[in-house]
Amino acid sequence: MNKSENHFNKFLVLWSGEFISAIGSGLTSFGLGVYVFEQTGKASAIALVTLLAFMPALLLSAPTGVLADRYDRRVLMVLGDSLSAVGLVFILICMLRGEAQLWQICVGVTISSVFYSLLEPAYKATVTDLLTPEQYTKASGLVGIAGSAKYVISPVLAGFLLTVSDIKLLLIIDICTFFITVASTLVVRSGIVSKKSEATTSFLRELNDGWGAVTENRGVLILVMMGAVITFFLGFIQTLSAPMLLAFSDSATLGLAETICASGMLVSSVLVGIISIKKGYAKILSTTLLFAGIFMVVFGLREDLLLICISGFLFFAMLPFANSSLDYMVRTNIKNELQGRAWGLIGIISQLGFVAAYALSGVLADYAGKALKIGVGRGAGSLIVVAGLLLSVTAVVLYQMKSVRQLEKRGVS
Repeated sequence: MNKSENHFNKFLVLWSGEFISAIGSGLTSFGLGVYVFEQTGKASAIALVTLLAFMPALLLSAPTGVLADRYDRRVLMVLGDSLSAVGLVFILICMLRGEAQLWQICVGVTISSVFYSLLEPAYKATVTDLLTPEQYTKASGLVGIAGSAKYVISPVLAGFLLTVSDIKLLLIIDICTFFITVASTLVVRSGIVSKKSEATTSFLRELNDGWGAVTENRGVLILVMMGAVITFFLGFIQTLSAPMLLAFSDSATLGLAETICASGMLVSSVLVGIISIKKGYAKILSTTLLFAGIFMVVFGLREDLLLICISGFLFFAMLPFANSSLDYMVRTNIKNELQGRAWGLIGIISQLGFVAAYALSGVLADYAGKALKIGVGRGAGSLIVVAGLLLSVTAVVLYQMKSVRQLEKRGVS
């Protein structure tokens, strides 16, 4: 077995741990969404929990990206995985003492998100450590499979478990998965040298170096900025699909529908991992985003479970192709020694759209449902339709940008 194959096998061990972690996180995410909606009946409450579970990790990703370049990336991953369980334990304790209040859930998910911020930049940079450029798209497909587990396996499993138990069981399972993921990270750490830089410059200087790595290539900068626009629209369907479905169904139906929809991501992630995209990245990115927007429109049109499942499946099927293409164009145009801090900044910029969507979508859905007298469910569906239309327009604009199309022809050593 050559060195490249050995490193890819280590990547598979690391990926397996993240796959299990994603399932556990999905159980908690689904359970808390149902729990909060049943308590409040408001889409804005779900959006608030989603926002606080997401924003701290996003805002801290730049400094933790610098840490990923300065220190052993696998150690940071172990700390991020294990310490993020603290927030879940806090929520579990509150529930064991009685009903957890909304503010307690918000505190718990915020704590978990803060520590999780150590994980993401280190994980992305470790992929670069372990693999050759030829293996990037194949690995991206596998990473997509792990990410899809949160949406494919977790919802139907959580929906079933909620019929025989309650959310406390979901939290316990999620907490237990941290032991497995930490163990897999420690296995990968053995025998692999992390490509870290010496701490010879200031923290702010290294942040500035990361910013320079993003901005020195106009195409990379535009792609990252457009990523923020794209994630804004995607954030609407991510946040509002649960209140839209819960308005005319129950948690078990919601879990089944979410699993069917998200299985589209699993199917296409497997395809990406098998076929390995080799050219036409900009065209694939724009085309798949265009169709993703169209399927979002269909998803939000009516309270028709069959239509929702079909359009949702096709929507999620578009995302791995878009993600793999975007990942390749960015990754191959940033120097390896700057990957950690660059990905930290890229995460902040490109995902600010999610923050804005989480902050606005729930409030707008509640307002639209009340103002138009159509209820929170249809208010959520209407906003998903609008977001889908705007995503399709954005995809067309993106393909017209020459500097983005040229990224697939460039690269750094």
